[in-house]
Amino acid sequence: MCLQLNDTKVDSITTDYNPDKANYHPLKDAAWKKGQKIPYLALTRTFQLIEETRGRLKMVEILGNFFSSVIVTNPDDLLPSIYLSINQLAPAYEGLELGVAETTLMKIICDTTGRKMDFIKSQTHITGDLGIVAEQSRMAQRMMFKPAPLTISGVFKKLKDIANAPGKNKVTPIKDIFIACRGSEARFFIRSLIGKLRIGIAEQSLINAVATGIVKSKHMDNLKKIGEEKLKTEIEEVTLILKTTYCQCPNYDKIIPTLLEYGINEIEERCPMLPGVPIKPMLAQPTKGVSEVLERFDGLTITCEFKYDGERAQIHCDENGVISIFSRNQENNTTKYPDIICRIGEFSKECVKSYIIDSEIVAWDVEQKMILPFQVLTTRKRKNVDVQEIKVQVCVYAFDLLYLNGEPLVTKPFADRRKLMKENFNETEGMWHFAHAMDTSDVDEVQAFLEESIKGNCEGLMVKTLQKDATYEIARRSRNWLKLKKDYLAGCGDSLDLVVIGGYRGKGKRTGSYGGFLLACYDDENEEYQSICKIGTGFSDESLQTHADFFKNHVVPTKKSYIACDSSLEPDDWFEPVQVWEVKCADLSISPIHKAAIGIADPEKGISLRFPRFIRIRDDKTPEMATTGREVAYMYNSQDQIKNQQSRQTAMDDDFY
Repeated sequence: MCLQLNDTKVDSITTDYNPDKANYHPLKDAAWKKGQKIPYLALTRTFQLIEETRGRLKMVEILGNFFSSVIVTNPDDLLPSIYLSINQLAPAYEGLELGVAETTLMKIICDTTGRKMDFIKSQTHITGDLGIVAEQSRMAQRMMFKPAPLTISGVFKKLKDIANAPGKNKVTPIKDIFIACRGSEARFFIRSLIGKLRIGIAEQSLINAVATGIVKSKHMDNLKKIGEEKLKTEIEEVTLILKTTYCQCPNYDKIIPTLLEYGINEIEERCPMLPGVPIKPMLAQPTKGVSEVLERFDGLTITCEFKYDGERAQIHCDENGVISIFSRNQENNTTKYPDIICRIGEFSKECVKSYIIDSEIVAWDVEQKMILPFQVLTTRKRKNVDVQEIKVQVCVYAFDLLYLNGEPLVTKPFADRRKLMKENFNETEGMWHFAHAMDTSDVDEVQAFLEESIKGNCEGLMVKTLQKDATYEIARRSRNWLKLKKDYLAGCGDSLDLVVIGGYRGKGKRTGSYGGFLLACYDDENEEYQSICKIGTGFSDESLQTHADFFKNHVVPTKKSYIACDSSLEPDDWFEPVQVWEVKCADLSISPIHKAAIGIADPEKGISLRFPRFIRIRDDKTPEMATTGREVAYMYNSQDQIKNQQSRQTAMDDDFY
């Protein structure tokens, strides 16, 4: 039975609780007693310290210290603490969203604090953060009677109730919690409702923090004796187990209770891959041309597949025959494709009881029997599609089988997975096809097949190993899958998917909108966005206005700690990293001011794009799925002029020695 919180004890957390403390002890420094319901204020105080911290390792340490205290005092609060730390209420594929408009929250703040709407709006415009405005307004309010202190479990339950409540029924529970908020609770509660926590904790940091919490709670009474290196090594080992488990079963509702009951050593076995739970897809590395593909796969048996210009789709069927369709970022797209669900019975043979298929869904011209451009597919409604109202028909191109009849196949070679797929599934013209493929190691055949793919309205080729190094690498961008796009036939080898982090106000005919934007790649190791270019071409006047309307709701007052950018590039407005753009360029060059891939291609300088131009918005990608710094460096080094320079340097070095 959990003990209730004491008002005085909770209020002291505002100043006394410090998970950033040196030699933090999970129990002695917890600021609440073992068995107590953990105060929400302890979590928001942790968020506050993280927000004020620069450096991912320190952020992970602070959150890990908090998690260690949760584990040893009230482990039931670990799951809600994790979800609140990444601003989720359930696994991403369940699609549980709060859906509260900012104007509604402003009205609630006015109603509960006595502030005027004009004041709330003006302060929000100045600070760029309704959470800060809510905190200041709440702290300025005097109350005769204090509501009971908020707890992590209580707030998490209320947030789930709010998400499930229709429209106006959300207002009362929001008011109830907001009135009870103390200190930083108001800031982060409002930010949770908006959907922007703004502390910079992404998936990798979260898993590292959970691992830190597990190890520190285990060794809490001899942390000094165990030594930093041994502690670091054990945290890395636990992190790897958690990451592997999360990749095959991305569901904290299953992972955390299993972890607490059975421990870290049994978690992989007890949280297996299952239909209905999407796994993170394997991704391909970009390449610079046919010769590079054959150089990479020299001596290996490879296959080339058409690279279809559609939407990546993971199609699941469980033992009960329930069908689910997930996007590449684990969004549940089942209601988007009722036409696929209707004819799913034609796809699998009678012997098939359960499966997970990796595929691409493309728009299909029924009369011409041909693939249509991706832009046509984007005109389909995103959710709750009525099969009778569908105007854009689709076709599924299956290219991998990850699970069949109760058995995961990801550790089997691709040749075996493909053979099983073709033995157990059917093709139906215009509905179900296997990816068009050719096994070869001949450069001329690859080139001809690339040209054939382009004539077939495809993006290019996917080149894969068949036997050696041919497992399905969950959540990895692997060099055992290479993409050879039609863009390689002219100019820069591949487009890049970049995050918009700032805007430069337009002049002349672009006055009133943004005339240019600052873009960044994503460094997944340090979990930061690194500037890579300014962009102002590829836009129509209409699209510029559309971008301006979108980003005005995502302006922040100052650059976030997880943005790496030189001061000379400072935009007129900084944005929350919320949208990904596909961008083409003439080539890539070393830059003294941009931070992309800094320290990889050059020890002190980054990489920038020359003559970048906007192609399209990538709604199917989250900012964390943007092109990484390592990929940028790879693309830079793959350019012919750079390879030639390196060859000349090698020759000079050989002559010297």
